[in-house]
This record gives sequence, structure tokens and C-alpha cells, in this order.
Amino acid sequence: MELLLELLPYSQSALWSGFAVFTRLGAFMAVLPAFGDQPVPTRVRLVLAVMFTLIVAPTVVQTIPAPPASMLAAFGLLGMEALTGLFFGLFLRFFILVLQIAGSIAAQATSLSQIFGGTAVVDPQPAIGHMLVVAGTALAALSGLHVQVASYMIHSYVLVPFGVALQPALVAEVGVAEVARTFTLGFILAAPFLIASLVYNVVLGVINRAMPQLMVSFVGAPALTAGGLLLFFLAAPIMLAIWLAAFSAFMEMPFGSMP
Repeated sequence: MELLLELLPYSQSALWSGFAVFTRLGAFMAVLPAFGDQPVPTRVRLVLAVMFTLIVAPTVVQTIPAPPASMLAAFGLLGMEALTGLFFGLFLRFFILVLQIAGSIAAQATSLSQIFGGTAVVDPQPAIGHMLVVAGTALAALSGLHVQVASYMIHSYVLVPFGVALQPALVAEVGVAEVARTFTLGFILAAPFLIASLVYNVVLGVINRAMPQLMVSFVGAPALTAGGLLLFFLAAPIMLAIWLAAFSAFMEMPFGSMP
């Protein structure tokens, strides 16, 4: 019993360190692409959070101080860790939002927005967006998403150490930059559909001026739909390749502007 009592402080420290890491990673897993999607059962996500904790904790345990004497101080630290996990996880979720934005723009430009498909999120989205999200998530998983996520989680402790609160100015600066990049990338991916829609409307306007008696909308609508599907068939691999390259670049060097 005396030997066990001597080991008690070490066990308390180990449990505190593990739970502190789990708090950040649990919040991170709530918004993580693929692993944190709604179709994944809650128990599976909990097990994944524990597994990632076992991977990340040994590398960052030296940076976690001893547990505070006050329970209120401990809850304050854990609350900051949960916010930090959400902060880092949301920027990976933004890459899924890129595909949703690109799919919505492409569907609207090709008159396919009324065709809804299954969705991994609460709100329904066009079938084009759903296909892009599913394909992008599958590509990320096949490209070693679990290894990239573990590295990203470890790197988060370098950017924001344990117990350090997020600075509002830094959150605003990085958040605005990442949101701008999200919409920019989504627009870039959907650019072929916007260009095709512009050409279609210009040609349709010229034909309408030349032949006012012709109901060009009835003739052009099926052509626009068929052309949109054909364009999606040709452009989807390029769109996903560009998205995957941007996602991999972010995972290798997250927040390049952050100190």
C-alpha cells in the first residue's frame, strides 16, 4: 500500500494530462471531416477521439503542467482547450465547405440546383455538391487523413500551447483569411460552370434577338442541363485534384502566417 501511495501522484498527473489532451481532441473530432461527420455513430467518434489521444498524448505530455489545485482553475483550462480544439477543427471543416460552395455554384449555373441528393450534413444540398463532398472525403481518407490529422493535432500544441488562451485579434485575422480562402477556392473550382453558363446565356441572347419568334428557353434548357452534366463529368477530376492539393498543403503547413 505504501508503494501504491507513492505512485498516486504520478497516476493523477497521467490522468490529468490524458484528459487535458482528450478535451482538445474531443472538441476537434466534433467538426473533423470524415471522422466527425454525422453519419459516423457517436460511439465510434468517441473511440476515435480516445485513439487519437493515445497517439498525441505521448508527444505533448511534457508541455502540460501539473493539475491546478483549484477545481475552478482546472475547468477553466479545460474550457480553453475545448475552444482551441474547435478553433483548429473548424478550419478543416472549411475545406468541406469549399466543395459544398463549388457544388452549389455549379448546380445553380447549370440549372441543376433543384436536383437534391443525399447529404452528410443537416441541410440538403444539390447532387453535384454531395458527389464532390463524398469524393473529396474519400480522396482525403485514401491519402492518409488519419496520419495528417494526428500531425495537425500535435502541431496545434506548437501554435497554441496548453493553457494559453486564443488571442481575439489572432482569431479574427486567421479566421477572416481562412474564410476568404474558402470562398475563393470554392469559386475557382466552380469557374468552368460559370464560364459555360455565361457563354450559354450570351449565345441564347443572340439567338433570341435573331429569331424572336423562337422559344429559345425551351430549346436551350435541355442543352444546358446536358452540357452541365457533361462538363461535370470532365471537370470533376480536375476540381478534386485542385482541392486535394490545397488540403494537403494546408495540412503540411497550417496557418503559415501564424507565429
